[in-house]
Amino acid sequence: MTVLGSAPPGVTATPPPPLHHGRRRRARNRSLWVLSALALALVVIPVVWIILGVVARSVAHWQWRALVTYPAGNGGGLLNAIEGTLVLVLGVLVLAGGVGVAGGVYLAEYCGEGRGQFLRGASEVLSGVPSIVIGYVGFISLVVYLHWGNSLYAGMIALSILVVPYVTKMTEVALRNVPTSYREGGEALGMRTGYVLRKLVLRPALPGIATGLVLAVAISIGETAPLLYTAGYSSRGPTFSLHTSPVGYLTYVVWTDYNQPFASSHDLANMAATLLITLVVLLILGTRIIVATTQRFSPDRPQRVGRAPK
Repeated sequence: MTVLGSAPPGVTATPPPPLHHGRRRRARNRSLWVLSALALALVVIPVVWIILGVVARSVAHWQWRALVTYPAGNGGGLLNAIEGTLVLVLGVLVLAGGVGVAGGVYLAEYCGEGRGQFLRGASEVLSGVPSIVIGYVGFISLVVYLHWGNSLYAGMIALSILVVPYVTKMTEVALRNVPTSYREGGEALGMRTGYVLRKLVLRPALPGIATGLVLAVAISIGETAPLLYTAGYSSRGPTFSLHTSPVGYLTYVVWTDYNQPFASSHDLANMAATLLITLVVLLILGTRIIVATTQRFSPDRPQRVGRAPK
């Protein structure tokens, strides 16, 4: 007869772990939490410092009329740069978004393993090419060889080439994270491959694809070197002409006017930097709205937002 709480005959009872082992685990757990909080602070503090510094400088001399007027001498407004930046962003969304999403779908759903490795490697190499090199190649091929001159479309193409690898990679990763059971269930119901892709695979992958597009737009908004070679600069609004149609953009104002010996130019540079930060924040908020909308009826949403289903 075995006494309750004792080990069976022939089996040596395992003694409970010493008390100091539990203390060690708690100490390690607290140390990891402290290190994680420190790492988060190292990311958040510089971002907050930069944003507050830029906004404080611009608010002190903010002029609303600068948003609706064109430049004039050492002052004026930022309307040409705002229009040019928005047009460039739309162009990048169309060109880089279309090519990048299509490339990610091909790599995730249709491409063989051997050919996929080569294409992924080429995409990673392209993402590592410095932006000024892409701008120089765009200058040689589009501005000089094709005789486009500094133009809006040359700038769009250069920026799109720069960010296409990011959209492709994010799209492929998002599609590969969709469970295989979605595809198998659609095929079992007799659905065609294209219909399964559109209705069952792309919808759950939409948050990841939207994140890739926002990343691409954010990178393109902050680039200056490729546009100096291809888009040039103009104090007027975009003309949408293929040949010799330079366009203004906000990063040029930040880069150029801040080095001018005039207070009015410094004010424009600070306002342009604040507008760039505002655009990035709006893009991030838009992505959050897309994610929340597309995941509203997801079966695991209650667990992800911390609410168990009733």
